[in-house]
Amino acid sequence: MMDWTDRHCRVLHRLLSRQARLYTEMLTSGAVIHGNRDRLLGFDPREHPVALQLGGSDPEALARAASIGRSAGYDEINLNCGCPSDRVQSGCFGAALMADPALVARAVAAMQAEIDVPVTVKCRIGIDDQDHEADFRRFIDTVAAAGCRTFIVHARKAWLSGLSPKENREIPPLDYERVYRLKAERPDLTVVINGGITDLDEAVEHLARVDGVMLGRAAYRRPAMIGDVDRRLFGEPAAELNRVDIVARYNDYAATRLDAGDRLPALVKPLMGLFHGEPGGRLFRRVLSEESAKRGAGIEVIDQALETITQAARRHAPEWAA
Repeated sequence: MMDWTDRHCRVLHRLLSRQARLYTEMLTSGAVIHGNRDRLLGFDPREHPVALQLGGSDPEALARAASIGRSAGYDEINLNCGCPSDRVQSGCFGAALMADPALVARAVAAMQAEIDVPVTVKCRIGIDDQDHEADFRRFIDTVAAAGCRTFIVHARKAWLSGLSPKENREIPPLDYERVYRLKAERPDLTVVINGGITDLDEAVEHLARVDGVMLGRAAYRRPAMIGDVDRRLFGEPAAELNRVDIVARYNDYAATRLDAGDRLPALVKPLMGLFHGEPGGRLFRRVLSEESAKRGAGIEVIDQALETITQAARRHAPEWAA
């Protein structure tokens, strides 16, 4: 989720769920090694458990980046072998790596040799013409033999030529059954399913067949669903805070980050979908978007947007306050 699941987004999601595992946006090994580590790798302690997702194809560089990530405090290092972005393909990593299972295996082994937390892999069910079940299983078995025990599988193939990244999320058909078969045939592996999952009802259905569910854009666009994850998926009591309380907590965090030099538009961005579909939700988003862009705007913009929701609640008494 490049440019989406930044540190601000992850703090909001952690406020909504105590148990869900959070993932960073994909960072290249080169950026981690040579870039501004405080900016790229910094995160709030409340985010744990949180995984760093890396992109790259050089085992030595990936091992070094994994070590840096572990030193920064991440609980898992995830190697992305599923992103079909043009930027990723040009560097011969992301989904393009599925064409070379042996290289991925060497990268996983090199990373594991450097760190004491799990190295996991996110992949597709196939790429281009290498999309037969035998190709998929060859990739999984080769990488698993190098020590990877957890695979997060986007249940679509990726066309690395001819489709845009957006089209690669929509046009290749979903094949959840292939992921289910992987789990049935390799019960020793932890298999997490991803792709096209829009709500927790679907997540519960998948969990009857696999070990975990990864939510991507649905959770970003409608983060309120995360507020029920602990109860529905982990059997724990739901969070006592409603969404108004969540915004108040997030506001405290945002004020601290604003003082640290972060930009207000980036801080309000994760909040945009919090009241999706609720009375006042559209005005809430508009206030955040328009007011945060104004010169001199401060953290009061969040309070201003929240007031629109409070007023709507008085008029409509929606369920979200329960």
